[in-house]
Amino acid sequence: MPLAHYAPAFGLPALAGVADFESAMKLGLSIDRCVSRLKRHHWAFRRLHEIFIRRLTAEPLYELKMAFSLHAYYCAEHAAAWRQRVGEMREPPLGLDEVPHPAFALFFDEIAAAPDTPTLLVGVYRQALPALRTALRRHLNETNPLVDHPSIRIIRFAMIEVDEMIAYGDAAMAALPGAGWTEQADPRAAPVGNTGPLAGVNFAMWEALLGALLSASGGFEGTADDSAVLAGNWARMFTANPPSYDKVPQRDARFPDPYNMAVHAEVFLYDPQMPPAAKTLMMFYKRLREIDVPEMMASIIAETKGQPWDYHVAMTRQLWDEARHAMMGEVGFVRAGVDWRKWVRVNFTWSLALNTQLSPIERHAVLYFIEQGLMPKTGKRFEWEVGLASGDPFAALCQDYDWADEVLHARIGRDWYVPQFESAKKAIEYGDACWSRVLIDWQSYRDRGLTRHENWWPELYREFCRVRGETPDVKVLGYATSYAQARADLKGISASG
Repeated sequence: MPLAHYAPAFGLPALAGVADFESAMKLGLSIDRCVSRLKRHHWAFRRLHEIFIRRLTAEPLYELKMAFSLHAYYCAEHAAAWRQRVGEMREPPLGLDEVPHPAFALFFDEIAAAPDTPTLLVGVYRQALPALRTALRRHLNETNPLVDHPSIRIIRFAMIEVDEMIAYGDAAMAALPGAGWTEQADPRAAPVGNTGPLAGVNFAMWEALLGALLSASGGFEGTADDSAVLAGNWARMFTANPPSYDKVPQRDARFPDPYNMAVHAEVFLYDPQMPPAAKTLMMFYKRLREIDVPEMMASIIAETKGQPWDYHVAMTRQLWDEARHAMMGEVGFVRAGVDWRKWVRVNFTWSLALNTQLSPIERHAVLYFIEQGLMPKTGKRFEWEVGLASGDPFAALCQDYDWADEVLHARIGRDWYVPQFESAKKAIEYGDACWSRVLIDWQSYRDRGLTRHENWWPELYREFCRVRGETPDVKVLGYATSYAQARADLKGISASG
């Protein structure tokens, strides 16, 4: 029937508003072609998630650590959405774990093997994500908007966050010295936070290699001419000698004393003599210190094998939440007018010890054990009450959401950790035993000259009071405790909780 002779009643929008008749009548992608493309998109999200996770811990720059946490979560969730969609399209078994094409796998392998931060950023944000965005846009343009609407919907959602990731990468590459190079890299220009030497890195050659690999594999759509597919003898640059997975935490120059354990936030918070306003300042430090949780959780996710994709989604959500908590502390200091970079010493002894002394399941056990300790009245509810008592609405808001997040994290532990044991009791006992074996050698760090364990709290508190126009409280100013005493006090707090 000609369109001139057909119209919806009363001129209402046709076809639920998802398409007009002209576009809905076009012949778009068949189920087979649609599924083939979706599988490629899924593979891309999954590999990007893996790259972000495996580079997070050893990335020194705090801002990139936080961004990798977020972008890994985005990719985990979009990969899950693609898995579900493919499963709806007559595809059992799904074949989602199969390599789509060896050149496509090598494309991501080369990015994963990037020897330094700028090279990694170029591979992820200037090559992989823009190519993925182009493929997503092409799918929208070529598929039928009515018959393939479920695919269109998840693609539209994904493109919002793919665009966000690319925008972040563009800004990061513009800001980092050397990261925007398109020709021969200057080996004298070592970017802040660079994890390796840049000598010999030629971005133009490497990007040309990545482009050739994408072309040979058929790109993100899986369309290639036979000659490119059959060539099969692709050059390698970084995968010729790929780096091993590095789970030792790295920090940038704003973390000058990462072994410092002189200030014990938990003991301070539970001291009834300390005023709520000062406790809020200490809670901002405690939140910022949570930078070590993504550093540790990334190693669990990277090294745990054989779990379904829902495991990766849940664990990466928790990892991102912990990164959010660290940034909440950062914002708290900025809001208070205190430059944490000058006054605070944020240690990495927890993530370092767990990553180097325990297996992945043992690290997860410790994480779950600690989370259970946050559930009683002396845990997250107490911190929220401190925020309320301080009169600082932002502190209360942070603790309100932090508490909600930790309840979710406890459930994630029940879903993915506890089922590996006979009972929840056994799971907690195992976590307690693993935590007891962790050696965080406070005395050794000092004896080896790694730190002097200087008590930085009085100067931070003085600055806090100066900004507020207040006289420092003598009790707060003089607060100090030994590491041994802190452990004893914390044990008592835990028992009473």
